[in-house]
Amino acid sequence: MKQIHNIEPLYDKNAKILILGSFPSQMSRETGFFYGYPKNRFWNVLAIVFGCHTPISIEEKRTFILSHNIALWDVLASCDIKGSADSSIKKAKPNDISPILRACDIKQIFVNGKTAQKYYERYIKPKTGRKAICLPSTSPANASWSLERLVDAWRIITDVL
Repeated sequence: MKQIHNIEPLYDKNAKILILGSFPSQMSRETGFFYGYPKNRFWNVLAIVFGCHTPISIEEKRTFILSHNIALWDVLASCDIKGSADSSIKKAKPNDISPILRACDIKQIFVNGKTAQKYYERYIKPKTGRKAICLPSTSPANASWSLERLVDAWRIITDVL
């Protein structure tokens, strides 16, 4: 079923890194904010990486992202998807990340998982010429990666800041 990305990109002029997911989960689309599925480890991973408490409310999450000079969005603007399964994505259309790149001094782009990387490489890199570093997905579907392993891999983002 065709879904439209309904979450605005989150950034301000101080952003130094851009983290891109593939497409919002069904729960994220319903709540209108990134990584809304409670079992997704995104917020826990970032909180540990930055030595902070895990943000709970949307306002806490928004403040957390901006206070750490991060821009947050997704690679895809729309697609046919069943529920939240990245593996079911068809008829993908990309977001235009150029407004973020114009407004911010983005030092590095990171993608959250291999699906985001695949669509980034296909649609966005040819337009921007910018390489993205693929980090292991924080999705619960990536069960082979423990929270500890994810945190170790994601620490690379602090090298840029």
